[in-house]
Amino acid sequence: MFGWRRARRPEAGGPAPGGLAAGGALGEARAEALLRRLEWTVIRRLDGLLQGDYRTLMRGFGLDLADLREYQPGDDVRHMDWNVTARLQTPYVREFQEDREISAWFLLDLSGSVDFGSGDVRKRTMLHDFTAVMARLLSRNGNRVGAVLYGGAADGTAPAVPARTGRRHLLHLLHRLRAAPAGPRGQTRLGDLLERGQAVAGRRSLVFVVSDFISEPGWERPLGLLAQRHEVVAVRLLDPLEAALPDLGLVVLQDAETGEQLFVDTHDATFRRRFSQAAQAREATLAQAFANAGVDCLALPTDARLDLALLAFANRRRRRASASAVGAGRVVA
Repeated sequence: MFGWRRARRPEAGGPAPGGLAAGGALGEARAEALLRRLEWTVIRRLDGLLQGDYRTLMRGFGLDLADLREYQPGDDVRHMDWNVTARLQTPYVREFQEDREISAWFLLDLSGSVDFGSGDVRKRTMLHDFTAVMARLLSRNGNRVGAVLYGGAADGTAPAVPARTGRRHLLHLLHRLRAAPAGPRGQTRLGDLLERGQAVAGRRSLVFVVSDFISEPGWERPLGLLAQRHEVVAVRLLDPLEAALPDLGLVVLQDAETGEQLFVDTHDATFRRRFSQAAQAREATLAQAFANAGVDCLALPTDARLDLALLAFANRRRRRASASAVGAGRVVA
């Protein structure tokens, strides 16, 4: 029962039906307005708390050795330092300095389910804002950013925006994203997006997979293959109503991707309990899939502040790195 969604509704201030294809100048102006809003409300706040450097969020993958630390589940085995491992009888991996310039790719799931939002903010809005913030943080340091838009064309294909630098290119990417039509009818095939990302991302890159991960099965293996070559972060979009149903009485739920409708009685405590159990089971399945692929997951609920979610993610990675360094010190001593 967990796959059902309320019928889609328009978002205040969002794109009008049919997209933003009202002219390049208008689209770029709206992209500029979005970027300015986020620069004032999110990016400036992150600048102070992240010490002005996006590297707090991501560890680099350059050629210069930065440090050694104990192996943790999910680490890339290609970074194992076998000499140190043999000498200390404890698995160790190498960490590298960031390249001066990297390529970042945003694999964006624009299927129908991301149009859902039980409050004032939809998952699609969180997708737009996250992409704008991270692309801005990366591009202003001279890095290239590109995107693959799953469902970003009328025929349901996944067009790609090439990875380039500069503010003008960033505005073009944001315009393409906002102008993308709603996802096509039918179940999402997230594996297609991941395989498309593998094809367009050339050398080792930083890859953000932004999705609610509501998809047909089979995407776990492509995610693992993608993570073998690139540094991958799963950015999961979610809404509080997907975890627990309130007592709303008799309601009609509609699948945002297939259009199927279901009449349910949310006053039934047994039904609500089964819904919550299914949601918990899905949480466990997703956590296991991310762990098996060796990727970190950044959760973006529609009722959360983007800056706080990013900071919590950065702090979690920082604490994990510090714990590894402390553990390495104890072993060496």
